[in-house]
Amino acid sequence: MDFGRRDIALTSNGDKWDGKKLTETRDKYSRTRASLQRKASTRTRSSRRRCRRILVRLSGRERRFQQWMNHNISKAIIEQAKQQNALIAIEDLTGIRERTNKKTRNQTERRRSNSWSFFQLRTFLEYKGLREGVEVIAVSPAYTSQTCHCCLHIGLRSDKKFKCGNCNWSGDADLNGAKMISLLGQSVNLPRGSSYLCCSLSTDSSGLLKSPAMESLG
Repeated sequence: MDFGRRDIALTSNGDKWDGKKLTETRDKYSRTRASLQRKASTRTRSSRRRCRRILVRLSGRERRFQQWMNHNISKAIIEQAKQQNALIAIEDLTGIRERTNKKTRNQTERRRSNSWSFFQLRTFLEYKGLREGVEVIAVSPAYTSQTCHCCLHIGLRSDKKFKCGNCNWSGDADLNGAKMISLLGQSVNLPRGSSYLCCSLSTDSSGLLKSPAMESLG
């Protein structure tokens, strides 16, 4: 499963949860907070107290809305995995904020990135999975959206699109990333581990190059 801000979660089956509503809600709360903070700095003492109380209430509403969304997403994913008797592989995004904050971005993008609650979603998946008997494992996200899930060669990513220069597969970059994360998750339970994820290639019936690793993983 691929985590993101545009799509909160996208599975290797193609199921996704759009983050547009969450982004719009957070932007609305941010504008409201900014307006209240301006008023609190210029009005009377009683007005400042009222503004602070409203800010506290808004913070609680935004937090509960985010929590509600992550609960629903994690519940749906765990239920699907339980029905299919499957494990869930997720990205280990530890330290991503520190890395992305080193990049030059405007204030809005920095705020959106810092309010991204991927760790809460991961926590919900892990405890719900433990309760329902669904294994949840975290794998390294390095190059997952740039590596072709069909032949394991590095391809080109342009915004939301991915194209492999080796086998010519093209499609949604996040879906390709989710499929690669799925392969990495499966390799954990295989006898030879990640050695299945090799780049030795053979030609299939259509003439395209294909990795034997994909056949081994089914």
